[in-house]
Amino acid sequence: MEQRRIDQVTEVLGQILQWEHPADQALSQWMRKQKHMGARDRSEVTNAVFDVLRHLRRYRYLAESGTGSVTRRLAILGLGNTWQKDLAPALDAEQKLWLEHVRTLDTMPMSFAQRYSLPDWLASQIASLADAESLAQALNTEAPLDLRVNPLKTDRQTVLAQLQHGDTARFDPQPTPYSPWGIRLAGRPYLANWPQFEKGEIEVQDEGSQLLAALVAPKRGEMIIDFCAGAGGKTLLIGALMRSTGRLYAFDTSAARLARAKPRFARSGLSNVVPVVINESNDARVKRLQGKAQRVLVDAPCSGTGTLRRNPDLKWRNHEQSIAHYVQVQREILQRAAKCVAPGGRLVYATCSLLKAENQEQVSWFLAQHPHFELMDVNPIIATRSPDLHLSGPFLELRPDYHQTDGFFAAVLQRKVESS
Repeated sequence: MEQRRIDQVTEVLGQILQWEHPADQALSQWMRKQKHMGARDRSEVTNAVFDVLRHLRRYRYLAESGTGSVTRRLAILGLGNTWQKDLAPALDAEQKLWLEHVRTLDTMPMSFAQRYSLPDWLASQIASLADAESLAQALNTEAPLDLRVNPLKTDRQTVLAQLQHGDTARFDPQPTPYSPWGIRLAGRPYLANWPQFEKGEIEVQDEGSQLLAALVAPKRGEMIIDFCAGAGGKTLLIGALMRSTGRLYAFDTSAARLARAKPRFARSGLSNVVPVVINESNDARVKRLQGKAQRVLVDAPCSGTGTLRRNPDLKWRNHEQSIAHYVQVQREILQRAAKCVAPGGRLVYATCSLLKAENQEQVSWFLAQHPHFELMDVNPIIATRSPDLHLSGPFLELRPDYHQTDGFFAAVLQRKVESS
């Protein structure tokens, strides 16, 4: 068993570390070929693989002192950190000595980048933020699974009461501290056959992402645009808060992403969502909506550095030049989205990034380019839905070490009424 598990993790890592595909894609492709593999086995392989990706730089350093395949040594370190079973039966005497030795090493003399397994460019960015050690450590932990209730169909108290009894109680469902719609689970249950999921009463959505809908603060009967709708998570919540009235446009440049969202739209019971595949520039449908939307949400493509708990391979798939690309894309999207906002309307700009270049600096650039918009303080806006969330500045800035959410940033920009 121990030898087979090491071989399995080694095989998966061998494919992922070529960086041809995102880690979750490569892992899913490998899993589909394992026809007779049980749920527990799949979970154990997944946990070890993602542990290696989180700690890759430090593990590679530790692996230098061992013998044999480097990828196999990485697999041993990942399993040694996540698996309950003793690996000793699968190791020879030299490997046992090596594993015992590296487990006793003190990480403090290592550099910040090596200790927290960050590429140098990202380590310098993280190190410039407040409580950098706390943040870097939190980014290397496993994220919980957050659910969101569909307020069009049910409420959190009802769903919690259902989940806290029976077989689902073992996942310890608890209310999220800030989102009034969120439920946090321990573990990774298979949700597709849960009756609440089948009926469209719950969706998977990180608590931080849920709070973006509170900033949009949609009202019944409004025209609202989710400019980068993706798989539709935030669209669903906004539509439910509109009570399925008005018109909610779900824009995205990817037909495939919107196609994946359609089953979610169908389960949700919403009738006010209009999915639209738009061109990356000069889209006629976007032009027709200029100055007409009361709310526009731009959850922009970004580096994803706030999601490293879930997507640790992004550390290694991104590079410093990627940030400049994202910054340019974000600016182009903001320019287009801003034209759709009606006088007195609201533009919410958000990323799942921790980097100032994609966040605060983008807002400063936008306001300099668009003097007919003004920055609003998020605190009084979000207090109506999340009274326990207190933010130190005008922005929504969430971190895994402070708030136990993914890293999120958002700014609320209002178009002045007197602007033409």
